[in-house]
Amino acid sequence: MRVMNRLAPFCLLALLACGKHDERKTLRVLTLNVQLDGRDQLDAIANVIRRSDADVVFLQECSADKCGAVLGRTLGRTHVQQGGDTATLSRWPLDATGHITPPGGPRIRVLDLHLFHAPYQPYQLLKIPYGDAPFVATAQEAIAAARAARGGEADAAVAALAGESFVITGGDFNEPSHQDWTAAVAAAGVQPLAVEWPSTKTFTDAGFVDAYRAVYPDPLSRPGFTWTPTTRPDDPKDHHDRIDFLFARGLRPTSVQIVGESAANADIVIAPYPTDHRGLVATFALP
Repeated sequence: MRVMNRLAPFCLLALLACGKHDERKTLRVLTLNVQLDGRDQLDAIANVIRRSDADVVFLQECSADKCGAVLGRTLGRTHVQQGGDTATLSRWPLDATGHITPPGGPRIRVLDLHLFHAPYQPYQLLKIPYGDAPFVATAQEAIAAARAARGGEADAAVAALAGESFVITGGDFNEPSHQDWTAAVAAAGVQPLAVEWPSTKTFTDAGFVDAYRAVYPDPLSRPGFTWTPTTRPDDPKDHHDRIDFLFARGLRPTSVQIVGESAANADIVIAPYPTDHRGLVATFALP
């Protein structure tokens, strides 16, 4: 009995510690290109955000006065414009430096990105006219064109996040992933060839984790296409792909879901669907 009495306080402390450890805290983040300030469909965009149950929302093609501030008021969220057309919404205060502190979690840097849209290298490779961009034939040419189009933006974003322990960034990259256009995927005929797309590689080389590929590492079984719900997969004037991303450093993604127009293409289905990009929502475990 005396041994038990001596151990009792330690057992109680251990149980309390285990209880706190098992009480998992998470953060949900959504990225969504709303297409030209929502095209008078902001109520439908707000419904997408509600259905995603996201704590932080990265919106692209969303200006301050016509889109971001309106959705912030509608949803009762903090709104910060992180670029001319990149609006970020948060359940919790989001300061001017782009930091949030969720309840029970660390201070997290969040950054909403919309990389430049043209020229679009998959169209260049597949000889699909887009603007006045020339066609290209090789992976090397595609990589060089991608670097010229948005390599500077990717480099600047990674540099801006240097030294941050806990980071979530992402958005519409207007470029596929080097983890998707692999030799195996090209051999299966899903993509025309293997390409080490530079923008996503810039982030993974800097220690960031692609949330979707962390949860679903096989691009053949789970392609995760976000572009686009507006055309058929066999449309000769288009090419479906994964160009919307969430990257994290210091935080572990535990689940990811595509938000879109049908059960065949999305995990969270909203019909009619109001924009030309499917959304991506990821849940992260907070340390």
